Parts: sequence; structure tokens; C-alpha cells
Amino acid sequence: MQRTYEVMFIVRPDLLEEDMDKLIATLQGHATTAGATVQNVEKMGKRRLAYDVKKFSDGQYVLFVLQADGKAIHELERRMRVSEPVIKFITVRTDEEQQRLTKVRKLREAKVKRPPAGSTPVEAESPAVNA
Repeated sequence: MQRTYEVMFIVRPDLLEEDMDKLIATLQGHATTAGATVQNVEKMGKRRLAYDVKKFSDGQYVLFVLQADGKAIHELERRMRVSEPVIKFITVRTDEEQQRLTKVRKLREAKVKRPPAGSTPVEAESPAVNA
């Protein structure tokens, strides 16, 4: 079953731009080989980390948005775990949240404001003017 995932990973801050592009292309290739469809790749730039990770206080953030099954995500995570430039990563399944939001939106659209039970709608009457 194909589900939507966001995979964010942090790359060493001292990695050159062309090496980073090569790493991203390699990880994309591993994901597609494993059966995932890469929908979006976003390089978020260099940012300060909340705490030191592998003696680095900065890191370059990259976000993948994928359509995949669990096996493909497991393989991608395994590849990132053994990749030396990747210092941290996290995978989040986002399709459940999208399904919940869609359901709430449909319920709100389906609600029709009705007058309270037992009351009749008030018709607009023009006041009679005696001449």
C-alpha cells in the first residue's frame, strides 16, 4: 500500500555543494529502486542544531516527500544510517493527517444550517402602510 512520507535528514555542514547534490541523487535513486516515488525534494539550507550531533553544531537540512510502502522506507532509512555524510534523519508518515483533514473538511461542507425544530422560517413581510 502506497502511503505518503516526509523524510528529513541532516547532512554534515562541511560537505561541498556538488557532493551534497550527488548524495541527494544517490538517495533518490535508492528510493526509486526500492519502489518509492519521489514527489518533492527541498534543500532547506544550513541551520544551527539544537544540540551537537556527532560533534557538529550546524547542519544542512534536506526534505524528501515520498509515496512509498514500508519496505521502501525501511531500505531508505538503512541506506541513510550507513551513509557517512548523513548525521541525523527522521521519517514521518503524513497521509493519516491528510485523510483526517479531508474528512473534517467534508463534514463541515455537509453541514447545512437548519432552523431549530418546531419553528417556521420567518418570511420577510413588508409593513402595511395606511394612507
